[in-house]
Amino acid sequence: MRVLVTGGAGFIGSHYVRQVLTGAYPSLSGAEVVVLDKLTYAGSEENLAPVADDPRLRFVRGDICDPVVVAEVMTGVDLVVHFAAESHVDRSILGSADFVLTNVLGTQTLLQAALSANVGKFVHVSTDEVYGSIAEGSWSEDHILEPNSPYSASKASSDLLARSFFRTHGLPVCITRCSNNYGPYQFPEKVIPLFVTNLLDGRNVPLYGDGLNVRDWLHVDDHCRGIQLVADGGRPGEIYNIGGGTELSNRELTERLLAAVGAGWERVEPVEDRKGHDRRYSVDITKINKELGYTPLKTFEDGLAETVRWYTENRPWWERLKDRAALTGK
Repeated sequence: MRVLVTGGAGFIGSHYVRQVLTGAYPSLSGAEVVVLDKLTYAGSEENLAPVADDPRLRFVRGDICDPVVVAEVMTGVDLVVHFAAESHVDRSILGSADFVLTNVLGTQTLLQAALSANVGKFVHVSTDEVYGSIAEGSWSEDHILEPNSPYSASKASSDLLARSFFRTHGLPVCITRCSNNYGPYQFPEKVIPLFVTNLLDGRNVPLYGDGLNVRDWLHVDDHCRGIQLVADGGRPGEIYNIGGGTELSNRELTERLLAAVGAGWERVEPVEDRKGHDRRYSVDITKINKELGYTPLKTFEDGLAETVRWYTENRPWWERLKDRAALTGK
């Protein structure tokens, strides 16, 4: 069994790779793992350090938009798990070209190569942001797509491409749409690691607008387990929402993070709201629960405590990233 993991040196992708190689997923026992990653600012081979010596791991530095590289790494692959993406909303607002290139063209390049290589399963990892914003209730998988940021629009486009390769060519594609992820090794531009690392450094944290935007929080371990359930038993052509079951406003999340590091509200700096800021996300996980038995196992309380502890104990990992970002403007 050979698995190609795109973006496997990033936050979620590296967690999935570490889980595969440490035996968390019985169906992939003994599997070879090929990681394809461009190593942009948010990806690092250091994220794979715990499994770097495993002889079943092969790392290839390359771009998913490069058809030659993609064709080479696709050889002999049974399963593709496609994480690679530009994923930060604020960056997409400042400039969307990289998001369209990577998320749309890169996905098309992978799908075409997978079709040519007769891959047995292709799991395309997407986001709940493609649905837009929902005032009440939760999105089911058949809800229309109403993305509101260049990032989410590029992901919605890639979802439609993935679906088309199943409908047109019969490529066995499944699409997953997750809620907001958190956990160790997350690049410190995202809200939880940004706030935790800022607070640990004695710096203030920025809170958008009135702080009442609501997100559902999903631990990366639950997310990757859900992805593997889809890889194992998901029906080709189908979409599966993966949620964490903990909805919090940004203000409530901030209060919990302040408490976790023993800081007060004076450390919060209100900032102008993000353009086109979606008010609330919420996914219905009935389908993946009934078909594949998924339910989130990590409580937010435990997951957040573990995450804060990880960042507290791994300063060298995130200090280098924040220093590099300050120097390069990224």
